[in-house]
Amino acid sequence: MASIFITGSSDGLGLLVAKALIARGHQVVLHARNEKRARDTWNSIPRAAAVVTGDLNDMDQTKALAAKVNAWGSFDVVIHNAGVYHASGADIFRVNTLAPYVLTCLIEKPKRLIYLSSGMQAGGQPKLDCFLSDINRITYSDSKLHVIMLCKAVARKWPEVYANAVNPGWVPTRMGGAGAPDSLESGYETQLWLAVSQDERAKVSGRYFFHQKEIRPRPEADDVQLQEQLMDLCGQLTGVSFPERKG
Repeated sequence: MASIFITGSSDGLGLLVAKALIARGHQVVLHARNEKRARDTWNSIPRAAAVVTGDLNDMDQTKALAAKVNAWGSFDVVIHNAGVYHASGADIFRVNTLAPYVLTCLIEKPKRLIYLSSGMQAGGQPKLDCFLSDINRITYSDSKLHVIMLCKAVARKWPEVYANAVNPGWVPTRMGGAGAPDSLESGYETQLWLAVSQDERAKVSGRYFFHQKEIRPRPEADDVQLQEQLMDLCGQLTGVSFPERKG
């Protein structure tokens, strides 16, 4: 049985993969933005180990969330599923880019890390010059490129961890809309596979997957210099440094 923490798991793909993992006997701690959403989540998935709260748009709450997660001890798997789409550039940047960085730094190092990106990363740009000047210029596509850059940097710095990013496809969640062409199951099955499978194809790091197959992201994602700049800027903005020698 694996212990797993999933951000943004009060609805959508996060909730679906949580239900699938719990059905397979794993211990899953969920995350909701506030207490009301936490209560609703408990009602929909009472077999969860717990639901912890924290608004990822608020840096203090994001840091506090990491402390709540660590109070449970070390997790085998952390899935960074949370994200916003219909929001300002500033909100997108804080939730989609900064929050996974901060939580990666502050949560006890797991055995596996999974980051939810998007096929829209193909239209993104790093826009690192905006981090300290105009975060409202950051788009959803940019943030999903950042997620892959973060994932690949973590994979380099923590070689003992399996850290991978996932494009779940365009699925009919509240974010994706009812007309999305992919199935809900295909949207979460790669997360499930990377989280607990003993398949050697899943026991890799620094990769980007779509439907359990490795695909190539934008070339900027593999640029180590850009990755390092991203990590440094996130550290400056949050006051949280990446723990390269974290045990």
